[in-house]
Amino acid sequence: MTLSEIADGLEVTASQRDRGVAVADDTETPLVDRLAAHADDLPCTPEATATLVDAFTAGRSVGDAAREAGVSPMTGAKALHRCGVEGVCPLAPTRRDVVRDWLDGRIARSEAVALAGGDEADFALATYVETHDPLSAVAEAVDAHIAGSAPLGAGSGGSDGDALGGALGSPDGLR
Repeated sequence: MTLSEIADGLEVTASQRDRGVAVADDTETPLVDRLAAHADDLPCTPEATATLVDAFTAGRSVGDAAREAGVSPMTGAKALHRCGVEGVCPLAPTRRDVVRDWLDGRIARSEAVALAGGDEADFALATYVETHDPLSAVAEAVDAHIAGSAPLGAGSGGSDGDALGGALGSPDGLR
């Protein structure tokens, strides 16, 4: 059996999603300057937002990043959400459906809070996430900043050009 016989009758039923060009940033413009044009749409200053993004993407928690930026954890989570950072909503997707039901007037707020299973702060943040979309221009600036902020392994404790800090050992030891 040949390949053409095997492929006979096959057809493509789905199309490939075009993801566009990979994000690359060579403008050298600081994130704070890019955020300044959107200051009115952010829950805190562009300086605080840039600090939040840097701290959170470096692996700190939302609370730690917010303390570093000098804002409350709730404000920090809101700002990160507006920047398009994933994972700041404390409720799972099915519990966010409960928030949407409350926003649509299908259930009472007290019932929604109980069904969502979080506390009042979690419910308030989930409500903010559901009622405020990430800002696309800000998200693009943050993505570009993150993509161009540090090479792979930077800040890993390496020295003398060893970005991974000797984690891989010496190839001489493999002989």
